Amino acid sequence: MWLTSSSIGRKVVMSVTGACLVLFLTFHMLMNLVYVYDVMVSTAAGDHYYDKVCEFLGTNWYALIATAGLALLVVLHFVFAFILTAQNYKARGKDRYAVSGKQPVHWAAKNMLVLGIIVILGMLLHLKDFWYNMMFAELAGAEGQYAPTAGFDWINLVFACPVIVVIYAVWFCALWYHMTHGIWSSMQTLGLNGKVWLNRWICISYVWATVIILGFCSVVVAAIINNGGFTGC
Repeated sequence: MWLTSSSIGRKVVMSVTGACLVLFLTFHMLMNLVYVYDVMVSTAAGDHYYDKVCEFLGTNWYALIATAGLALLVVLHFVFAFILTAQNYKARGKDRYAVSGKQPVHWAAKNMLVLGIIVILGMLLHLKDFWYNMMFAELAGAEGQYAPTAGFDWINLVFACPVIVVIYAVWFCALWYHMTHGIWSSMQTLGLNGKVWLNRWICISYVWATVIILGFCSVVVAAIINNGGFTGC
């Protein structure tokens, strides 16, 4: 099958899966803004709207299917990324980013593998902090310090630690760089990045990635404010 056997096919798989992951990040960011709203309006304990969102998703069949689909997208995206990187290195060696003419090579393009590794490590930490204590705990019938659906309390707990906040900040930076290059590069691979749209997609990529990351950062800032600062790890 050409999607898996050819270089172009693998790039198409990476582009499609990457676009789907950006859409998920957009949804995830918007969902997390409900927590920011709770903090802004000082929602009473037990009435947090973010907890209601977590309860609505929970371990319902649609959430489980979406989680399984998301896991598949992540695996496909990064497996093909490593394969393509290895092929490029084997074919071009140290000159794999050499270009002709005056077209510049973006810093993110040169460091997509390193950025990808940071993104994966950050994602594993995020899964440990939230998915393991929420969806997995609910599936396993277990309960940690808080109930699996107490998303508001879990966010407060995680971002009470300054070390975790710094790690998440590094992760957010890597995500931003990864998306700024990845979005417009995906459109180029899919044939939607002609001469007229090249600069437009680059601009859209920067704006879109910035909005997503600022949304996630607002959650961290809101947690720190709600906690009254850092309370320890």
